[in-house]
Amino acid sequence: MAGHSKWANIQHRKGRADAQRSKLFSKLSKEITVAARMGEPDVDKNPRLRLAVKEAKSQSVPKDVIDRAIKKSTAGEGDDYEEIRYEGYGPNGVAVIVETMTDNRNRTASTVRSTFTKNGGNLGETGSVGFMFDRKGEVTYPLAVGDADTVMMAAIEAGAEDVETTEEGHTVWCADTDLNEVATGLETELGESDTTKLTWRPTITTEMDLESMQKLMKLVDALEDDDDVQRVTTNFEASDEVMEQL
Repeated sequence: MAGHSKWANIQHRKGRADAQRSKLFSKLSKEITVAARMGEPDVDKNPRLRLAVKEAKSQSVPKDVIDRAIKKSTAGEGDDYEEIRYEGYGPNGVAVIVETMTDNRNRTASTVRSTFTKNGGNLGETGSVGFMFDRKGEVTYPLAVGDADTVMMAAIEAGAEDVETTEEGHTVWCADTDLNEVATGLETELGESDTTKLTWRPTITTEMDLESMQKLMKLVDALEDDDDVQRVTTNFEASDEVMEQL
């Protein structure tokens, strides 16, 4: 199993302190506000907003927090936010993509660069690691919705590209531009998904030992602690033995 799904499992096992959960809620709220501002503040008419709200719900963000975030868009909040992607290398040469949403480009660039440097990484130029990933839509379901064949058939009908089934659940992949349509089709057949989001799917992975993984976790945690950072993606690959030790 490549890093995109293993990382979620690490975070789940680590758990989240109240402060970390509050920070996550804040980032998801920011995405909702910006999505609502860029289109209409109506989930039925704004695909990006629909996905942002769906992801927030999957992370147990309260309804009143979601509603407030949407209302902020009509009050002009989020007008100054700019989406910027940074790319670099972490321990053992692992590729790292950092997606940010900021109202101060210089502040964010300085913080991201410093965080890479302090944690054994190097910030690269745009495109330096992006070629190791494909931009994809990702929809996840628990195993309880059905067996692999059932989910595969539903995914084919919905227009998806691929399905991965592991002991952790089902992951459906599709073209980034098809995510809203595929998610809607899957919901009709399988019900509400666990998560629905755009992500970077590694096409080339980097094998990591225990020491490298521990360093990578420290780097990612430090990056995610920055309020301007929305999400961090890596292309690590680690054995089950290493994952268990983490």
